[in-house]
Amino acid sequence: MTLEDRINSALIDAFAPSYLEVVNESRLHAGHNEEAAATGQTHFRIRIAADAFAGANRVASHRAINEALAFAFDEGLHALAIDIRKA
Repeated sequence: MTLEDRINSALIDAFAPSYLEVVNESRLHAGHNEEAAATGQTHFRIRIAADAFAGANRVASHRAINEALAFAFDEGLHALAIDIRKA
């Protein structure tokens, strides 16, 4: 299972999103990051909509996502862009 697959699964488990898109953007960063070129699993963009974020401010929502994906940062995730949409 790829890191992308595990990120997808972790977000589904943590937030039961009504919409989720996990986009691997590592190839866009290969020129300045040797690890990105080697693993292809270091830069991701998340687009997510979930009731779990209703009433939470942007910082709290981003923190919750980062906490759910702590394992990924430990395993080489370098950058995560987060786009939270209305559920």
